[in-house]
Amino acid sequence: MSSLAAARADNFYYPPEWSPKKGSLNKFHGQHALRERARKIDQGILIIRFEMPFNIWCGGCNSMIAKGVRFNAEKKQVGNYYSTKIWSFTMKSACCKHEIIIQTDPKNCEYVIISGAQRKTEDFDIEDAETFALPADEERGKLADPFYRLEHQEEDLQKKKEAEPVLVRLQRVSDSRHSNDYSLNRALRDRLRSQKKRVAEETEVARKMGLGVRLLPPSSEDAAAAAAVRFSSKFEKNRRDKRAAIKAASIFVEPSSSASGSKRLELELKRRKIKAATASALLAGRVKPSSWQMAHISASGQTQRSVAVVRK
Repeated sequence: MSSLAAARADNFYYPPEWSPKKGSLNKFHGQHALRERARKIDQGILIIRFEMPFNIWCGGCNSMIAKGVRFNAEKKQVGNYYSTKIWSFTMKSACCKHEIIIQTDPKNCEYVIISGAQRKTEDFDIEDAETFALPADEERGKLADPFYRLEHQEEDLQKKKEAEPVLVRLQRVSDSRHSNDYSLNRALRDRLRSQKKRVAEETEVARKMGLGVRLLPPSSEDAAAAAAVRFSSKFEKNRRDKRAAIKAASIFVEPSSSASGSKRLELELKRRKIKAATASALLAGRVKPSSWQMAHISASGQTQRSVAVVRK
């Protein structure tokens, strides 16, 4: 961003036709300091960013609007509670554009829905929320009675005696931990130095191993997991292959070796006769040999010579 654009963005740019006699820049430009947020300022309305204080049900589409959802709301004063102003916030629901009006309640220190929505009632268990149960309005009225306080005074003293040792012990531990600031600061700095030293050592070890990341220190769980790993050897691989071959073989009985051998010999003789007839036709010039036939004939000739050598 250029210097001129930055000055304009910060509203520090003064045009040449401006003079101090004409007032501020907002007055010179005829606009409010809050710009679009103050477009209804003549009606006493200011546009603000309102955050929903609790879960509500939309009055238009009956959908839930969660706590913390933000709206562009029109803020205006609708009254006073003694010297405290009562503010009204008017907004539109994002789901159905239904108008919702919420006001402040200074007397009870909370917000009140005027129209357009209904507050979602939520009950929590005291034990789950880890809070204390507040006395009801009736109990609060009874506490103002001196006779009622006298009747329950012994019970309150007994509860105090039971809770006092725990509170005293907690207070003593807190005082011992925070009594000496120098010792606490020193222990923290020693811990930080040891941590930096350990990180530097782990980084150096990883650099020597050619790794770009820092390794965590070894642990007994990692050692046990590494010891439990078993890599398959050649013997295990062969045994798995044999088992797979046995499972893939047929369950029916194959013919005897003598019968299969005789059939194989007959097929070999027929093949040799066919090859011999083809060779004689080639020598006579009746058939033009192709590259495939020549390669096949040469291969068959080599096979016949090897068989003859073996027989000898």
